[in-house]
Amino acid sequence: MSSLDGLYQEVILDHSKRPIGKGELDAPAGTVTASHHEFNPSCGDELTLSIAVSPYTGKIEHLAWQGQGCSISMASASILSQQVRDDALTLAGARERIEAFREMIQSRGAIEPDEELLGDAVALQGVSKFVMRVKCAMLAWVALEADLTQVEGAQG
Repeated sequence: MSSLDGLYQEVILDHSKRPIGKGELDAPAGTVTASHHEFNPSCGDELTLSIAVSPYTGKIEHLAWQGQGCSISMASASILSQQVRDDALTLAGARERIEAFREMIQSRGAIEPDEELLGDAVALQGVSKFVMRVKCAMLAWVALEADLTQVEGAQG
């Protein structure tokens, strides 16, 4: 195992042991909220991801999730939560990340991901070589995508 693979494995284990964003959504007054549940029947992973979006700035003010599953799905949800929190993502910014993550995770390792855009999520690139684990890694990202669609529908 290369030192980079070891680092990536450490990032995944750290996020799965000490998840960021896990818990109930604490939505500030006046925000638009959405929540979506995803289930992976092939392995039993499940997750409900909720967001609160400012109707004035379009930024995701809070993201929270609850779920259970393998270390890949839990780490992926944690990494996504950290990115939303640290980067103050707008709906458009979140969609851009989702698409970049989807492209990376479905590439079977054939593309070089944009590290600047994806941050710690590049640690999950190795998952793309294991078709049965792709849905595990995508679970939170698909839930966020559904939440964004709900918010956009509510706004108008």
